[in-house]
Amino acid sequence: MATRDLHQVAIVGAYNTVQARHLPDETSFSITLDAVRGALADAGIEPAEVDGLNITTGTGAGSQNQRDWVHQFGGRPMWMGTQSTGIPAVLEAASAIAAGYCHTVALANGQAGAYTERASTAPWTRPSNEFVECWGLYTAAEFALIAQRHMHLYGTQPEHLAEVASAVRTHGGMNPEAVYSDRVVTPEDVLNSPMIADPFRLLDCAMTGEGGAGLVLTSVERARDLDVQPVYVLGGGLDRRGPSYVMAPLWDVAGDVGRFAAEQAFAACGLGPADVDVCEFYDPFSFEVIRQFEAYGFCEEGEGSPFVMDGRVRVGGEFPICTDGGTMSFSHPGTAQLLQKVIAGTKQLRGSEGPRQVEGARVAMVSNGGAGALFTDVVLLGNEQP
Repeated sequence: MATRDLHQVAIVGAYNTVQARHLPDETSFSITLDAVRGALADAGIEPAEVDGLNITTGTGAGSQNQRDWVHQFGGRPMWMGTQSTGIPAVLEAASAIAAGYCHTVALANGQAGAYTERASTAPWTRPSNEFVECWGLYTAAEFALIAQRHMHLYGTQPEHLAEVASAVRTHGGMNPEAVYSDRVVTPEDVLNSPMIADPFRLLDCAMTGEGGAGLVLTSVERARDLDVQPVYVLGGGLDRRGPSYVMAPLWDVAGDVGRFAAEQAFAACGLGPADVDVCEFYDPFSFEVIRQFEAYGFCEEGEGSPFVMDGRVRVGGEFPICTDGGTMSFSHPGTAQLLQKVIAGTKQLRGSEGPRQVEGARVAMVSNGGAGALFTDVVLLGNEQP
C-alpha cells in the first residue's frame, strides 16, 4: 500500500467511556460496547453503515472474541482487522479503507473487572516464564533498568524524571474526565513519593485502571458528508526488538526503540520533529518520555533530560506531552490506553480541549509501547489533508 493512499483516510469518531481505577458494575464487554456506541455517535454514523470492524476486549469478566461483535451491527461487515488494537490497528484499518476493502471501520477496546484487588499489578505484564515467576520482575523494574543505564551513561537525574511526571499529571489535573482530575502535582511531590523501582517513585508510574476507548475511520470522501472535523492519517510505523516482558530490556537492544517507526512516519508525509505540535507519547514511566524524544529525533541521544525542562513539555511549551493526563493521570485501562493516545491526539487537532488545548495545533505525534516492552509504534495525525 502506497503511503499516499493512507492520506485518503480520516478519523471521524473518537470517544472515551467513563474511566476509573475500578468499574465494579461493568464488564469488558459492556464497557467496550459503550466505547463503540460513543465513537459512532461522535461521528454521526449508524452501526449499519459500518462495514469494517476491529473490536477487542481486555481481560476480565465479559471478554469477547472479535467475531462475537458482528451481530451488534445491522449490516454484514466485509472486513475484520487482525491487529489487536492501538496504532497497528489504526494503520491496518486505514490501509483496508485505502485499498477499498471497506469504507468505514469501527475500532474499540475496553477492560473492566480485571482487578479484584487494589494492589494488583497489570496482569498482561506478568507472563509465565522462568525469569518472571522465580525472580518477580515486574513492569516498573523492566523500565527502570533502561532508565538506570541512561542515568549512568548521560547523567540523567531524578529531577528530570520528576518534571515529566509533574507535567503529565498537571495536564490530567486539568481534565475533568481523568481518573486523577483536580490534583496538582509538583516535581517536589514526585520526588517525595515512595520509591517503587529505583529510580521510579510512585508518581513516576502509570496507574492501573478500567474503561474503554473507540475510534471510527472512514474515507476522506465520505468524511466530507459528515458534520465533524476530520483528522487525517499522515503516516506511521512499527519498531519491534523482542517479545514483551520476556527478554531483558537492555539499553543496547531497546534504548532507541521507536527510531525506525518515527523515521517511517515522518518519511510518509515529508515532516520532521520540528513540525510536531502535540506529543501524545506513551507514558508508563516518566523516563520513557525522555527516551522517546531522543529516539524520535527531537534531540540527540543523551540530551533528552535537559530537553524536557523549563516548561518545554507542558501545555504552552514547545512540545506538550500527554495532554489528557496520559496513563499516569487520565487512565490506563489495559490495552485500551493504546487507542486513548490516538483519541487524545485527535481531540487536540479538533481544537476541543479547552484549557488544555495546544494553540494552533496542526500535527500530533502518537506512540504506543516502550523500551521496557521492547516495541514502539508511532502514528502522525494532522488536521489538514497532505
